[in-house]
Amino acid sequence: MNYNKKQFEHIYKCNYRQMYRFAFSFLKEEEDARDAVSHVFTEMWHRQPPLDEGCITGYLMAAVRNHCLNILRTRRQNATIETELKAMQDAHHEQERQELMNELARIIDENLTEQDKRVLALHYDEEMTYSETAKALGISPSTVNKHISHSLTKIRSILKTQHS
Repeated sequence: MNYNKKQFEHIYKCNYRQMYRFAFSFLKEEEDARDAVSHVFTEMWHRQPPLDEGCITGYLMAAVRNHCLNILRTRRQNATIETELKAMQDAHHEQERQELMNELARIIDENLTEQDKRVLALHYDEEMTYSETAKALGISPSTVNKHISHSLTKIRSILKTQHS
């Protein structure tokens, strides 16, 4: 069926709501459903498929269904790609974090005194307060503070030198 603008407008007005509801039942998003129906009507106008008047609704339903299935397929593909990218980024960040932790452990091992190492281990690894660390090591909380401050300053200096 070849149709003019007025006939096409009539087809559009008679079928749009039904096509929209059908598309929405697939896509569950208003904008995507409107876009799918608009796409189908645009293609119909440009292609002017040879249809009998009694077949137009069936044609539109099939075209909307097929376009919605394509949209859903694209959504799944995009979700899969996003999931894979996030996993790759997470793995990369974890690898970077692990490399930094290894470098930090090496710096601590090679550059701090045994007392500095014990203070850091109790405070950061065992999550003890300054007072708890001081009591465990038999030193004052101000001495714990001095060990931590001195150690962190030294670590930062070494890291800064290595990454400059």
